Amino acid sequence: ADKVLPQRQKRKLRVFISNTYTPAKPEGEEAEKVASWELRVEGKLLEDLAKQKRKFSSFFKSLVIELDKELYGPDNHLVEWHRMPTTQETDGFQVKRPGDVSVKCTLLLMLDHQPPQYKLDHRLAQLLGVHTQTRASIMQALWLYIKNNKLQDSHEKEYINCNFLFRKIFACTRMRFSEIPMKLAGLLQHPDPIVINHIISVDPNDQKKTACFDIDVEVDDPLKVQMTSFLSSTTNQQEIAGLEIKIHETIESINQLKTQRDFMLSFSSNPQEFIHDWLKSQSRDLKLMADVTGNPEEERRSDFYDAPWVPEAVGRYVFSKVQQRRQELEQVLGIRLT
Repeated sequence: ADKVLPQRQKRKLRVFISNTYTPAKPEGEEAEKVASWELRVEGKLLEDLAKQKRKFSSFFKSLVIELDKELYGPDNHLVEWHRMPTTQETDGFQVKRPGDVSVKCTLLLMLDHQPPQYKLDHRLAQLLGVHTQTRASIMQALWLYIKNNKLQDSHEKEYINCNFLFRKIFACTRMRFSEIPMKLAGLLQHPDPIVINHIISVDPNDQKKTACFDIDVEVDDPLKVQMTSFLSSTTNQQEIAGLEIKIHETIESINQLKTQRDFMLSFSSNPQEFIHDWLKSQSRDLKLMADVTGNPEEERRSDFYDAPWVPEAVGRYVFSKVQQRRQELEQVLGIRLT
């Protein structure tokens, strides 16, 4: 049997944005000759119950920091990080640039949704009431719309008869159910990034200030890891198999006890009707087991056997028995009797 694992849960990811400023030093001193600032983007999961804390970068698919284009030019105003198969997770990001004036910057954070989520075309999103969701949820919403608006062809069930809105979106008057994934693919886009506007300040009074933002993220239930490791253990598998057998036997025992209880309760509530029904049931069962045909009520009377057809029936019965016995003897002796 499939094991049902806990669902993903929503948590708050708190993002901290801060910066430091290093002014230029006179020549001759062992320090920076050019003024510079350093931006830090860090974060942690609130109410993180897992033993092994997740790294900040593990929540994102990409992070882009866009600096003031007029200050840093078209070739140096973007700082990008994108997840790769070989990416090493980190607790935060740092960006250092020369400068002695406050800088406007924009942070674009793209969450790494598992399973992946998609943004719907605005027309279909308005129609279905779904903006950004998983492919499975979008398909479910689409099917509910088709069902509620009775767009499925009543004769050819594999076809959908498009209404006015569907014709504008899918550019066809009729389509198969099997065509929906292909047509839907052109209407799915990447989700919108989380946009944070921030000012990198070089004012000494702002150095201790930290901007905080809370982002909703989905994480695995802490019990999931424990259950996965428990289910993967050979020893635990044997224990689970033993418990499943015990559960099965317990359920069988409960069913038998329930049957007995119902039997007794039925008798105690109305003994006469219970005995009558029981005798009728036993008679039917005996008749089925013995493969008997006819009317038992008539057959139990002696005058039934005085009817004119009885001698012929007895003769036929005896003849069939003699023939049956003859075939058995021929098979045993290996000869044909004449």
